[in-house]
Amino acid sequence: MLELITTWVHSSPFYELTALIALAAAVGFVGLLLRQPMIVSFIAVGVLTGPSALGIVRSHDSIQLLADLGIAVLLFLVGLKLDLKLIRTLGPVALATGLGQVTFTSVIGFMLGLALGLDAVTSLYVAVALTFSSTIIVIKLLSDKREVDSLHGRIAIGFLIVQDLVVVFAMMVLSALGVGSQGGDDGSVLVHVGTVVVYGLLMLGAVLLFIRYLANPLVGRIAHSQELLITFAIGWAALLAAIGSQLGFSKELGGLLAGISLASTPFREAIVARLSSLRDFLLLFFFIALGSELDLGLLGAQIAPAIIMSLFVLIGNPLIVMVIMGFMGYRKRTSFMAGLTVAQISEFSLIFMAMGLSIGHVSPESLGLVTLVGLITISLSVYMITYSHGLYGKLEPLLGIFERKEPFREQELELETKASDGHDVILFGLGRYGKAIAHYLKQEGYTILAVDFNPDEVRLWKEEGNDAIYGDACDPAFVGHLPLTGVKWVVSAMPQHDIGVTHQDPRLCLIEGLKDQQYSGGIVISTQRLKDRESLKQAGATMILSPFYDAAERAVSRIKEAS
Repeated sequence: MLELITTWVHSSPFYELTALIALAAAVGFVGLLLRQPMIVSFIAVGVLTGPSALGIVRSHDSIQLLADLGIAVLLFLVGLKLDLKLIRTLGPVALATGLGQVTFTSVIGFMLGLALGLDAVTSLYVAVALTFSSTIIVIKLLSDKREVDSLHGRIAIGFLIVQDLVVVFAMMVLSALGVGSQGGDDGSVLVHVGTVVVYGLLMLGAVLLFIRYLANPLVGRIAHSQELLITFAIGWAALLAAIGSQLGFSKELGGLLAGISLASTPFREAIVARLSSLRDFLLLFFFIALGSELDLGLLGAQIAPAIIMSLFVLIGNPLIVMVIMGFMGYRKRTSFMAGLTVAQISEFSLIFMAMGLSIGHVSPESLGLVTLVGLITISLSVYMITYSHGLYGKLEPLLGIFERKEPFREQELELETKASDGHDVILFGLGRYGKAIAHYLKQEGYTILAVDFNPDEVRLWKEEGNDAIYGDACDPAFVGHLPLTGVKWVVSAMPQHDIGVTHQDPRLCLIEGLKDQQYSGGIVISTQRLKDRESLKQAGATMILSPFYDAAERAVSRIKEAS
Protein backbone atom coordinates (compact mmCIF):
# COMPACT_ATOMS: atom_id res chain seq x y z
CA MET A 1 0.00 0.00 0.00
CA LEU A 2 2.77 2.41 0.98
CA GLU A 3 4.64 1.58 -2.22
CA LEU A 4 1.48 2.28 -4.25
CA ILE A 5 1.02 5.67 -2.57
CA THR A 6 4.68 6.52 -3.13
CA THR A 7 4.41 5.65 -6.80
CA TRP A 8 1.30 7.85 -7.14
CA VAL A 9 3.00 10.77 -5.34
CA HIS A 10 6.02 10.64 -7.64
CA SER A 11 3.98 10.33 -10.82
CA SER A 12 3.52 14.11 -10.97
CA PRO A 13 5.11 17.17 -9.31
CA PHE A 14 1.57 18.36 -8.53
CA TYR A 15 0.80 15.14 -6.64
CA GLU A 16 4.11 15.51 -4.80
CA LEU A 17 3.23 19.05 -3.77
CA THR A 18 -0.23 17.89 -2.70
CA ALA A 19 1.25 15.19 -0.49
CA LEU A 20 3.68 17.65 1.10
CA ILE A 21 0.99 20.21 1.93
CA ALA A 22 -1.40 17.54 3.24
CA LEU A 23 1.32 16.10 5.47
CA ALA A 24 2.20 19.61 6.70
CA ALA A 25 -1.45 20.23 7.60
CA ALA A 26 -1.65 16.95 9.52
CA VAL A 27 1.60 17.50 11.41
CA GLY A 28 0.64 21.13 12.02
CA PHE A 29 -2.66 20.03 13.58
CA VAL A 30 -0.79 17.76 15.99
CA GLY A 31 1.54 20.66 16.80
CA LEU A 32 -1.46 22.89 17.44
CA LEU A 33 -2.84 20.39 19.94
CA LEU A 34 0.55 20.43 21.66
CA ARG A 35 0.58 24.25 21.59
CA GLN A 36 3.71 24.36 19.46
CA PRO A 37 4.48 27.13 16.95
CA MET A 38 4.25 26.17 13.29
CA ILE A 39 8.01 26.35 12.88
CA VAL A 40 8.37 23.18 14.98
CA SER A 41 5.80 21.37 12.84
CA PHE A 42 7.50 22.59 9.65
CA ILE A 43 10.89 21.29 10.78
CA ALA A 44 9.28 17.95 11.62
CA VAL A 45 7.68 17.85 8.14
CA GLY A 46 11.06 18.54 6.57
CA VAL A 47 12.64 15.64 8.42
CA LEU A 48 9.72 13.29 7.66
CA THR A 49 9.75 14.05 3.93
CA GLY A 50 13.52 13.63 3.63
CA PRO A 51 15.31 10.63 2.15
CA SER A 52 15.79 8.99 5.54
CA ALA A 53 12.06 8.82 6.26
CA LEU A 54 9.23 8.92 3.71
CA GLY A 55 11.38 10.09 0.80
CA ILE A 56 8.58 12.14 -0.73
CA VAL A 57 10.73 14.95 -2.11
CA ARG A 58 11.94 14.34 -5.66
CA SER A 59 11.28 17.73 -7.33
CA HIS A 60 14.24 19.37 -5.61
CA ASP A 61 14.52 22.33 -8.00
CA SER A 62 10.86 23.30 -7.58
CA ILE A 63 11.04 22.95 -3.79
CA GLN A 64 14.24 25.01 -3.67
CA LEU A 65 12.64 27.75 -5.78
CA LEU A 66 9.73 28.07 -3.33
CA ALA A 67 12.20 27.92 -0.43
CA ASP A 68 14.26 30.79 -1.88
CA LEU A 69 11.12 32.88 -2.33
CA GLY A 70 10.05 32.08 1.23
CA ILE A 71 13.39 33.26 2.64
CA ALA A 72 13.19 36.45 0.56
CA VAL A 73 9.69 37.17 1.90
CA LEU A 74 10.78 36.38 5.48
CA LEU A 75 13.70 38.80 5.32
CA PHE A 76 11.47 41.34 3.58
CA LEU A 77 9.03 41.27 6.52
CA VAL A 78 11.89 41.52 9.01
CA GLY A 79 13.16 44.55 7.09
CA LEU A 80 9.70 46.12 7.25
CA LYS A 81 9.97 46.12 11.04
CA LEU A 82 13.43 47.72 11.00
CA ASP A 83 12.21 51.27 10.59
CA LEU A 84 15.29 53.54 10.49
CA LYS A 85 13.61 55.88 12.98
CA LEU A 86 13.13 52.95 15.36
CA ILE A 87 16.74 51.85 14.95
CA ARG A 88 17.95 55.36 15.82
CA THR A 89 15.86 55.37 18.99
CA LEU A 90 17.00 51.99 20.33
CA GLY A 91 17.68 52.48 24.01
CA PRO A 92 21.01 51.74 25.68
CA VAL A 93 19.41 48.87 27.57
CA ALA A 94 18.33 47.03 24.41
CA LEU A 95 21.69 47.71 22.76
CA ALA A 96 23.77 46.64 25.75
CA THR A 97 21.65 43.56 26.46
CA GLY A 98 21.49 42.49 22.82
CA LEU A 99 25.19 42.91 22.09
CA GLY A 100 26.16 41.50 25.48
CA GLN A 101 24.03 38.39 25.01
CA VAL A 102 25.34 37.84 21.47
CA THR A 103 28.96 38.25 22.63
CA PHE A 104 28.79 35.99 25.68
CA THR A 105 26.69 33.33 23.93
CA SER A 106 29.11 33.25 20.99
CA VAL A 107 32.19 32.94 23.20
CA ILE A 108 30.73 30.29 25.50
CA GLY A 109 29.12 28.45 22.58
CA PHE A 110 32.44 28.38 20.73
CA MET A 111 34.24 26.87 23.73
CA LEU A 112 31.38 24.41 24.20
CA GLY A 113 31.68 23.34 20.55
CA LEU A 114 35.41 22.74 20.92
CA ALA A 115 34.81 20.77 24.12
CA LEU A 116 32.33 18.55 22.23
CA GLY A 117 34.94 17.73 19.60
CA LEU A 118 33.88 20.09 16.80
CA ASP A 119 36.57 21.76 14.72
CA ALA A 120 37.18 25.50 15.08
CA VAL A 121 35.21 26.59 11.98
CA THR A 122 32.19 24.44 12.83
CA SER A 123 32.32 25.58 16.46
CA LEU A 124 32.29 29.19 15.30
CA TYR A 125 29.30 28.61 13.04
CA VAL A 126 27.37 26.75 15.72
CA ALA A 127 28.23 29.39 18.34
CA VAL A 128 26.92 32.20 16.13
CA ALA A 129 23.79 30.17 15.29
CA LEU A 130 23.05 29.76 19.01
CA THR A 131 22.94 33.54 19.52
CA PHE A 132 19.85 34.15 17.36
CA SER A 133 16.41 34.04 18.99
CA SER A 134 13.15 33.89 17.07
CA THR A 135 11.63 37.36 16.95
CA ILE A 136 8.52 35.96 15.28
CA ILE A 137 7.82 33.38 18.00
CA VAL A 138 8.63 35.72 20.90
CA ILE A 139 6.44 38.56 19.65
CA LYS A 140 3.60 36.12 18.98
CA LEU A 141 3.78 34.70 22.52
CA LEU A 142 4.09 38.14 24.15
CA SER A 143 1.12 39.35 22.10
CA ASP A 144 -0.96 36.35 23.21
CA LYS A 145 -0.14 37.23 26.82
CA ARG A 146 -0.78 40.98 26.36
CA GLU A 147 2.81 41.68 27.46
CA VAL A 148 4.22 43.40 24.37
CA ASP A 149 3.89 46.79 26.09
CA SER A 150 5.14 45.64 29.49
CA LEU A 151 8.60 46.74 30.57
CA HIS A 152 10.15 43.32 30.05
CA GLY A 153 8.32 42.92 26.73
CA ARG A 154 9.64 46.22 25.41
CA ILE A 155 13.19 45.42 26.51
CA ALA A 156 12.97 41.94 24.94
CA ILE A 157 11.74 43.29 21.61
CA GLY A 158 14.51 45.89 21.72
CA PHE A 159 17.32 43.40 22.07
CA LEU A 160 15.68 41.05 19.56
CA ILE A 161 15.92 43.88 17.02
CA VAL A 162 19.62 44.19 17.92
CA GLN A 163 19.94 40.45 17.26
CA ASP A 164 18.28 40.92 13.86
CA LEU A 165 20.90 43.54 13.01
CA VAL A 166 23.65 41.11 14.05
CA VAL A 167 22.04 38.48 11.79
CA VAL A 168 22.26 40.92 8.89
CA PHE A 169 25.93 41.61 9.59
CA ALA A 170 26.76 37.89 9.98
CA MET A 171 25.07 37.01 6.70
CA MET A 172 26.82 39.89 4.95
CA VAL A 173 30.22 38.66 6.13
CA LEU A 174 29.33 35.09 5.18
CA SER A 175 28.19 36.09 1.71
CA ALA A 176 31.27 38.20 1.10
CA LEU A 177 33.58 35.34 2.04
CA GLY A 178 31.59 32.69 0.17
CA VAL A 179 33.22 32.87 -3.24
CA GLY A 180 36.73 33.19 -1.86
CA SER A 181 36.34 30.18 0.39
CA GLN A 182 35.43 27.99 -2.57
CA GLY A 183 38.72 28.61 -4.29
CA GLY A 184 41.40 31.23 -4.79
CA ASP A 185 44.21 32.78 -2.80
CA ASP A 186 43.98 35.41 -0.10
CA GLY A 187 44.24 38.19 -2.69
CA SER A 188 41.18 36.97 -4.58
CA VAL A 189 39.23 36.73 -1.33
CA LEU A 190 40.09 40.31 -0.43
CA VAL A 191 39.19 41.51 -3.93
CA HIS A 192 35.85 39.72 -3.71
CA VAL A 193 35.14 41.14 -0.25
CA GLY A 194 36.01 44.62 -1.45
CA THR A 195 33.80 44.23 -4.52
CA VAL A 196 30.86 43.02 -2.46
CA VAL A 197 31.31 45.92 -0.01
CA VAL A 198 31.30 48.44 -2.88
CA TYR A 199 28.22 46.85 -4.47
CA GLY A 200 26.55 46.74 -1.06
CA LEU A 201 27.21 50.44 -0.42
CA LEU A 202 25.90 51.33 -3.89
CA MET A 203 22.73 49.31 -3.33
CA LEU A 204 22.29 50.77 0.15
CA GLY A 205 22.67 54.25 -1.31
CA ALA A 206 20.04 53.46 -3.94
CA VAL A 207 17.68 52.17 -1.23
CA LEU A 208 18.18 55.35 0.84
CA LEU A 209 17.39 57.49 -2.20
CA PHE A 210 14.29 55.36 -2.82
CA ILE A 211 13.20 55.87 0.80
CA ARG A 212 13.80 59.63 0.59
CA TYR A 213 12.13 60.41 -2.72
CA LEU A 214 10.05 57.53 -4.07
CA ALA A 215 8.79 55.18 -1.34
CA ASN A 216 5.85 57.18 0.01
CA PRO A 217 4.45 58.61 -3.26
CA LEU A 218 4.92 55.32 -5.16
CA VAL A 219 3.46 53.04 -2.50
CA GLY A 220 0.71 55.58 -1.79
CA ARG A 221 -0.40 55.40 -5.41
CA ILE A 222 -0.15 51.60 -5.54
CA ALA A 223 -2.08 51.21 -2.26
CA HIS A 224 -5.29 52.29 -3.98
CA SER A 225 -5.53 48.62 -4.93
CA GLN A 226 -4.87 46.13 -2.12
CA GLU A 227 -4.26 43.35 -4.64
CA LEU A 228 -1.67 45.46 -6.46
CA LEU A 229 -0.02 46.46 -3.16
CA ILE A 230 0.60 42.84 -2.23
CA THR A 231 1.75 41.93 -5.74
CA PHE A 232 4.14 44.89 -5.71
CA ALA A 233 5.48 43.93 -2.26
CA ILE A 234 6.25 40.36 -3.32
CA GLY A 235 7.74 41.51 -6.61
CA TRP A 236 9.85 44.17 -4.88
CA ALA A 237 11.17 41.62 -2.36
CA ALA A 238 12.01 39.12 -5.12
CA LEU A 239 13.61 41.81 -7.31
CA LEU A 240 15.98 43.11 -4.67
CA ALA A 241 16.70 39.55 -3.53
CA ALA A 242 17.69 38.69 -7.11
CA ILE A 243 19.84 41.83 -7.41
CA GLY A 244 21.50 41.03 -4.10
CA SER A 245 22.27 37.51 -5.24
CA GLN A 246 23.66 38.79 -8.55
CA LEU A 247 25.90 41.33 -6.81
CA GLY A 248 27.29 38.69 -4.47
CA PHE A 249 25.78 39.53 -1.09
CA SER A 250 22.95 36.99 -1.10
CA LYS A 251 19.20 36.87 -1.68
CA GLU A 252 18.64 37.18 2.06
CA LEU A 253 20.20 40.63 2.33
CA GLY A 254 18.51 41.80 -0.84
CA GLY A 255 15.13 40.81 0.58
CA LEU A 256 15.92 42.54 3.87
CA LEU A 257 16.88 45.79 2.08
CA ALA A 258 13.59 45.60 0.17
CA GLY A 259 11.75 45.53 3.50
CA ILE A 260 13.80 48.38 4.98
CA SER A 261 13.05 50.49 1.90
CA LEU A 262 9.31 50.33 2.70
CA ALA A 263 9.56 50.33 6.51
CA SER A 264 9.03 54.10 6.81
CA THR A 265 5.87 54.13 4.71
CA PRO A 266 2.43 54.25 6.37
CA PHE A 267 1.47 51.01 4.60
CA ARG A 268 3.98 48.66 6.19
CA GLU A 269 1.54 47.26 8.75
CA ALA A 270 -0.97 46.44 6.00
CA ILE A 271 1.77 44.67 4.02
CA VAL A 272 2.96 42.72 7.07
CA ALA A 273 -0.60 41.63 7.92
CA ARG A 274 -1.29 40.35 4.41
CA LEU A 275 2.08 38.69 3.76
CA SER A 276 2.51 36.92 7.11
CA SER A 277 0.44 33.91 6.05
CA LEU A 278 2.27 33.69 2.72
CA ARG A 279 5.57 33.83 4.58
CA ASP A 280 4.54 30.94 6.83
CA PHE A 281 3.40 28.89 3.84
CA LEU A 282 6.56 29.45 1.82
CA LEU A 283 8.83 28.79 4.80
CA LEU A 284 7.36 25.29 4.84
CA PHE A 285 9.32 24.61 1.67
CA PHE A 286 12.54 25.94 3.18
CA PHE A 287 12.25 23.36 5.94
CA ILE A 288 11.29 20.67 3.45
CA ALA A 289 14.38 21.52 1.38
CA LEU A 290 16.41 21.47 4.58
CA GLY A 291 14.98 18.11 5.63
CA SER A 292 15.68 16.58 2.25
CA GLU A 293 19.39 17.15 2.90
CA LEU A 294 19.36 15.56 6.36
CA ASP A 295 20.31 11.98 6.99
CA LEU A 296 18.53 10.70 10.09
CA GLY A 297 21.25 8.10 10.45
CA LEU A 298 23.75 10.91 10.98
CA LEU A 299 21.49 12.66 13.48
CA GLY A 300 21.67 9.77 15.91
CA ALA A 301 25.25 10.65 16.77
CA GLN A 302 24.22 14.27 17.34
CA ILE A 303 21.65 13.63 20.07
CA ALA A 304 24.03 13.99 23.02
CA PRO A 305 25.74 17.18 21.74
CA ALA A 306 22.30 18.58 20.80
CA ILE A 307 20.98 18.02 24.34
CA ILE A 308 24.03 19.70 25.87
CA MET A 309 23.78 22.71 23.56
CA SER A 310 20.03 22.89 24.08
CA LEU A 311 20.53 23.07 27.83
CA PHE A 312 22.98 25.91 27.26
CA VAL A 313 20.42 27.80 25.17
CA LEU A 314 17.49 27.05 27.51
CA ILE A 315 19.36 27.90 30.71
CA GLY A 316 22.55 29.71 29.78
CA ASN A 317 21.06 32.34 27.47
CA PRO A 318 18.46 33.53 30.02
CA LEU A 319 21.13 33.61 32.73
CA ILE A 320 23.35 35.78 30.52
CA VAL A 321 20.50 38.25 29.98
CA MET A 322 19.64 38.25 33.68
CA VAL A 323 23.25 39.02 34.66
CA ILE A 324 23.43 41.91 32.18
CA MET A 325 20.05 43.38 33.13
CA GLY A 326 20.72 42.93 36.85
CA PHE A 327 24.01 44.79 36.47
CA MET A 328 22.18 47.57 34.60
CA GLY A 329 19.80 48.07 37.52
CA TYR A 330 16.69 46.05 36.79
CA ARG A 331 14.79 43.91 39.25
CA LYS A 332 15.07 40.15 39.09
CA ARG A 333 11.46 39.76 37.93
CA THR A 334 11.94 42.00 34.90
CA SER A 335 15.28 40.36 34.09
CA PHE A 336 13.80 36.86 34.39
CA MET A 337 10.81 37.60 32.15
CA ALA A 338 12.99 39.22 29.50
CA GLY A 339 15.64 36.50 29.76
CA LEU A 340 13.19 33.71 28.97
CA THR A 341 12.64 35.20 25.51
CA VAL A 342 16.13 34.14 24.37
CA ALA A 343 15.71 30.51 25.46
CA GLN A 344 15.52 29.23 21.89
CA ILE A 345 17.25 29.53 18.52
CA SER A 346 15.48 30.87 15.46
CA GLU A 347 14.79 30.07 11.84
CA PHE A 348 17.73 32.35 11.04
CA SER A 349 20.04 29.93 12.83
CA LEU A 350 19.08 27.23 10.32
CA ILE A 351 19.34 29.64 7.37
CA PHE A 352 22.78 30.71 8.60
CA MET A 353 23.96 27.09 8.86
CA ALA A 354 22.44 26.28 5.46
CA MET A 355 24.44 29.13 3.94
CA GLY A 356 27.58 27.73 5.55
CA LEU A 357 26.79 24.29 4.13
CA SER A 358 26.21 25.68 0.63
CA ILE A 359 29.67 27.28 0.51
CA GLY A 360 31.44 24.30 2.08
CA HIS A 361 32.29 25.73 5.49
CA VAL A 362 30.29 23.18 7.51
CA SER A 363 29.11 19.61 7.07
CA PRO A 364 25.56 18.18 6.92
CA GLU A 365 26.18 16.75 10.41
CA SER A 366 26.61 20.23 11.88
CA LEU A 367 23.43 21.40 10.14
CA GLY A 368 21.65 18.40 11.65
CA LEU A 369 23.04 19.29 15.07
CA VAL A 370 21.66 22.84 14.94
CA THR A 371 18.35 21.52 13.57
CA LEU A 372 18.00 19.22 16.59
CA VAL A 373 18.86 22.10 18.91
CA GLY A 374 16.18 24.16 17.18
CA LEU A 375 13.55 21.47 17.62
CA ILE A 376 14.36 21.03 21.31
CA THR A 377 14.72 24.68 22.30
CA ILE A 378 11.79 26.07 20.35
CA SER A 379 9.47 23.34 21.66
CA LEU A 380 10.43 23.84 25.30
CA SER A 381 10.81 27.63 25.28
CA VAL A 382 7.19 28.01 24.16
CA TYR A 383 6.10 26.53 27.48
CA MET A 384 8.72 28.51 29.42
CA ILE A 385 7.47 31.84 28.03
CA THR A 386 3.79 30.86 28.25
CA TYR A 387 4.06 29.87 31.92
CA SER A 388 6.70 32.46 32.82
CA HIS A 389 4.79 33.81 35.83
CA GLY A 390 4.39 30.38 37.36
CA LEU A 391 8.08 29.61 36.75
CA TYR A 392 9.06 32.87 38.39
CA GLY A 393 6.94 32.07 41.42
CA LYS A 394 8.79 28.78 41.90
CA LEU A 395 12.29 30.14 41.20
CA GLU A 396 11.96 33.57 42.82
CA PRO A 397 13.83 32.63 46.04
CA LEU A 398 16.88 31.61 43.96
CA LEU A 399 17.02 34.71 41.78
CA GLY A 400 18.17 37.25 44.34
CA ILE A 401 21.77 37.06 43.10
CA PHE A 402 20.64 38.62 39.78
CA GLU A 403 19.39 41.81 41.44
CA ARG A 404 21.35 44.68 42.87
CA LYS A 405 20.62 45.85 46.40
CA GLU A 406 19.39 49.03 44.74
CA PRO A 407 17.79 48.23 41.34
CA PHE A 408 18.28 51.86 40.40
CA ARG A 409 16.92 51.83 36.86
CA GLU A 410 13.46 50.59 37.82
CA GLN A 411 13.53 52.74 40.94
CA GLU A 412 14.17 55.79 38.75
CA LEU A 413 11.22 54.82 36.59
CA GLU A 414 9.02 54.53 39.66
CA LEU A 415 10.28 57.83 41.10
CA GLU A 416 9.46 59.57 37.82
CA THR A 417 5.89 58.35 38.14
CA LYS A 418 5.53 58.44 41.92
CA ALA A 419 2.25 59.96 43.09
CA SER A 420 1.17 61.28 46.49
CA ASP A 421 -1.29 59.56 48.80
CA GLY A 422 -4.91 60.59 49.20
CA HIS A 423 -6.69 59.17 46.14
CA ASP A 424 -10.26 57.93 46.12
CA VAL A 425 -9.67 55.38 43.33
CA ILE A 426 -6.70 53.37 42.08
CA LEU A 427 -7.32 52.37 38.47
CA PHE A 428 -5.33 49.56 36.80
CA GLY A 429 -5.18 49.76 33.02
CA LEU A 430 -4.92 52.83 30.78
CA GLY A 431 -6.48 51.32 27.67
CA ARG A 432 -9.52 52.84 26.01
CA TYR A 433 -11.90 51.37 28.59
CA GLY A 434 -9.73 52.39 31.54
CA LYS A 435 -9.33 55.96 30.29
CA ALA A 436 -13.09 56.23 29.74
CA ILE A 437 -13.74 55.08 33.33
CA ALA A 438 -11.19 57.61 34.61
CA HIS A 439 -12.82 60.38 32.60
CA TYR A 440 -16.29 59.81 34.05
CA LEU A 441 -14.97 59.26 37.60
CA LYS A 442 -13.16 62.61 37.43
CA GLN A 443 -16.39 64.25 36.29
CA GLU A 444 -18.03 62.88 39.45
CA GLY A 445 -15.31 64.44 41.60
CA TYR A 446 -13.19 61.37 42.38
CA THR A 447 -9.41 61.68 42.64
CA ILE A 448 -7.69 58.93 40.67
CA LEU A 449 -4.30 57.24 40.65
CA ALA A 450 -3.80 55.27 37.43
CA VAL A 451 -1.48 52.28 37.14
CA ASP A 452 -0.17 50.71 33.92
CA PHE A 453 2.75 48.47 32.94
CA ASN A 454 3.40 50.47 29.77
CA PRO A 455 5.79 53.36 30.65
CA ASP A 456 4.66 55.34 27.59
CA GLU A 457 1.01 55.22 28.62
CA VAL A 458 1.98 56.38 32.12
CA ARG A 459 4.04 59.27 30.73
CA LEU A 460 1.27 60.42 28.37
CA TRP A 461 -1.34 60.24 31.15
CA LYS A 462 0.86 62.34 33.44
CA GLU A 463 1.49 64.88 30.68
CA GLU A 464 -2.27 65.49 30.64
CA GLY A 465 -2.05 66.53 34.29
CA ASN A 466 -3.16 63.24 35.87
CA ASP A 467 -1.57 61.07 38.57
CA ALA A 468 -0.13 57.78 37.34
CA ILE A 469 2.55 55.29 38.25
CA TYR A 470 4.24 52.43 36.44
CA GLY A 471 3.60 48.98 37.87
CA ASP A 472 2.51 45.39 37.31
CA ALA A 473 -0.48 43.88 39.09
CA CYS A 474 1.26 40.50 39.16
CA ASP A 475 4.22 41.85 41.12
CA PRO A 476 3.38 41.33 44.84
CA ALA A 477 6.11 43.77 45.89
CA PHE A 478 4.52 46.52 43.81
CA VAL A 479 1.02 45.91 45.17
CA GLY A 480 2.50 45.96 48.66
CA HIS A 481 3.80 49.52 48.11
CA LEU A 482 0.55 50.96 46.76
CA PRO A 483 -0.77 54.04 48.67
CA LEU A 484 -3.97 52.30 49.81
CA THR A 485 -4.73 54.59 52.75
CA GLY A 486 -8.09 56.27 52.17
CA VAL A 487 -8.69 54.51 48.86
CA LYS A 488 -12.39 53.67 48.43
CA TRP A 489 -12.17 51.64 45.24
CA VAL A 490 -9.53 49.69 43.34
CA VAL A 491 -10.69 49.24 39.74
CA SER A 492 -9.20 46.80 37.24
CA ALA A 493 -9.71 47.72 33.58
CA MET A 494 -6.78 45.60 32.41
CA PRO A 495 -6.98 43.77 29.06
CA GLN A 496 -8.69 40.38 29.01
CA HIS A 497 -6.35 37.43 29.54
CA ASP A 498 -6.82 33.78 28.72
CA ILE A 499 -6.09 32.05 32.02
CA GLY A 500 -5.51 28.74 30.25
CA VAL A 501 -2.69 30.26 28.20
CA THR A 502 -0.95 32.63 30.56
CA HIS A 503 -1.41 30.43 33.64
CA GLN A 504 -1.75 33.60 35.73
CA ASP A 505 -4.61 36.06 35.62
CA PRO A 506 -3.49 39.59 36.64
CA ARG A 507 -6.97 40.32 37.99
CA LEU A 508 -6.66 37.43 40.44
CA CYS A 509 -3.09 38.53 41.24
CA LEU A 510 -4.41 41.99 42.11
CA ILE A 511 -7.19 40.63 44.33
CA GLU A 512 -4.76 38.38 46.22
CA GLY A 513 -2.25 41.19 46.59
CA LEU A 514 -4.90 43.51 48.02
CA LYS A 515 -6.02 40.80 50.44
CA ASP A 516 -2.42 40.40 51.62
CA GLN A 517 -2.35 44.12 52.36
CA GLN A 518 -5.65 43.80 54.30
CA TYR A 519 -7.29 46.33 52.00
CA SER A 520 -10.89 46.93 53.13
CA GLY A 521 -12.27 49.04 50.28
CA GLY A 522 -14.17 47.93 47.20
CA ILE A 523 -12.62 45.95 44.35
CA VAL A 524 -14.08 46.39 40.86
CA ILE A 525 -13.04 43.94 38.15
CA SER A 526 -13.92 44.12 34.45
CA THR A 527 -14.36 40.99 32.36
CA GLN A 528 -15.53 40.30 28.81
CA ARG A 529 -16.69 36.78 29.68
CA LEU A 530 -19.82 36.20 31.70
CA LYS A 531 -18.53 32.81 32.82
CA ASP A 532 -15.77 34.54 34.82
CA ARG A 533 -18.15 36.61 36.92
CA GLU A 534 -18.83 33.99 39.60
CA SER A 535 -15.18 32.94 40.02
CA LEU A 536 -14.07 36.59 40.32
CA LYS A 537 -16.72 37.23 42.97
CA GLN A 538 -15.61 34.15 44.89
CA ALA A 539 -12.02 35.38 44.68
CA GLY A 540 -13.03 38.62 46.41
CA ALA A 541 -14.26 41.10 43.81
CA THR A 542 -16.91 43.49 45.15
CA MET A 543 -18.31 44.46 41.76
CA ILE A 544 -18.02 42.96 38.27
CA LEU A 545 -18.14 45.07 35.11
CA SER A 546 -18.93 43.51 31.73
CA PRO A 547 -18.16 46.29 29.22
CA PHE A 548 -20.06 44.95 26.20
CA TYR A 549 -23.07 43.70 28.14
CA ASP A 550 -23.24 46.80 30.35
CA ALA A 551 -23.09 49.02 27.28
CA ALA A 552 -25.79 46.96 25.54
CA GLU A 553 -28.03 47.17 28.62
CA ARG A 554 -27.53 50.95 28.78
CA ALA A 555 -28.25 51.25 25.04
CA VAL A 556 -31.53 49.36 25.44
CA SER A 557 -32.50 51.59 28.38
CA ARG A 558 -31.89 54.74 26.34
CA ILE A 559 -33.89 53.35 23.41
CA LYS A 560 -36.71 52.48 25.78
CA GLU A 561 -36.64 55.93 27.37
CA ALA A 562 -36.80 57.57 23.94
CA SER A 563 -39.74 55.44 22.78
